[in-house]
Amino acid sequence: MTPFAGRHDRSLRSLLEDAAERALADAALAPSAVDSIHVGNMAAEAFTGRSGLGNSLAGSIGAMGASARRIENTSASGASAFLDGVAAVESGRAETALVVGGERMSAADTATATEIISRITHDREYRHGVTLPSFAGLAADRYLREYDATREDLARVAVKNHANAAANPYAQFTDPVEVDDVLSSPPIATPLRLYDCCPTGDGAAAVVIAADGRDGDAVEVAACRSAVGTHAVADRADPLLIESVRRAGERAYEGAGIGPDRVDVACIHDAFTILEWLEMEELGLAPAGEAWRLTREGRTAVGGDLPVNPGGGLKARGHPLGATGVSQLVELVWQLRGEAPAERSVEDPEYGLAVNVAGFGNNSVCTILRGRP
Repeated sequence: MTPFAGRHDRSLRSLLEDAAERALADAALAPSAVDSIHVGNMAAEAFTGRSGLGNSLAGSIGAMGASARRIENTSASGASAFLDGVAAVESGRAETALVVGGERMSAADTATATEIISRITHDREYRHGVTLPSFAGLAADRYLREYDATREDLARVAVKNHANAAANPYAQFTDPVEVDDVLSSPPIATPLRLYDCCPTGDGAAAVVIAADGRDGDAVEVAACRSAVGTHAVADRADPLLIESVRRAGERAYEGAGIGPDRVDVACIHDAFTILEWLEMEELGLAPAGEAWRLTREGRTAVGGDLPVNPGGGLKARGHPLGATGVSQLVELVWQLRGEAPAERSVEDPEYGLAVNVAGFGNNSVCTILRGRP
């Protein structure tokens, strides 16, 4: 993957090409051996005025003859491209699939980027000016009212993920923060503040999926599943429940033949700090209303019994929309291979889980990877 940054002075195609070539080099694979290319991207036309990403990438890396296409699923575009690549290999349509996710959000000014992202919401909610941060603020407010978690506990999610990103040279933010820094940052959507929210940014990530079985340091795709949920948040029976995450997780566990108790490390879609808790609970990684206890007790830290977002998560590694889902998988591969820096390396993981969420949960993709036992 490429480093994530608030602004890259490179084109989106250049970022995709860089990530793709790094993945191919890691797999010791020539571009001519790629059968299919799957590009995850949310809004290249809106951000950069660029279309035809799959074809452009195939030509620039020299993968002539491969099939190529782009997959758009808002903020879950990266994992959706991976799901598409897995399907191509499992079906026998491809022996080797290259999955690349990327976004260059800095090409648009802040007002334009905000408008592009706001279009993810349901039309009815968009018309009333409801935004993703406002959904997160409402959810955080209700969670803190219903359970015994404190505002300081929620800030500890950001503190943990920034600490992990400090040892990640690919992260957008590498400076640690403290609870007081989070609580004194500018308000965004009460009770959430700036340091509770992920940044916009530029970057790309890529992985290679091959059908030729496990070999050497290869990591196995145990399962990759998706599910949709209620689009309009106002139509949900309980705003603290994200049914697409729960269903995608249940399907992934069934496909992998394991339960949540076998997950050794997790990459959770923490676009806002509160989402780390809500998604952990939907995935069975914590009892309902109890995820905050794992944060407070340090159990989700790198040295805990369930490390969450060891690469910094969306919160600190960054969230270039189309790249995020693939970058989560890159992080899991590093962890499962034992290649992550010692400061954020999980001890002897076998199973890693990633969940990439579209919008505020209207679609989710859950992937379980398995390393060498």
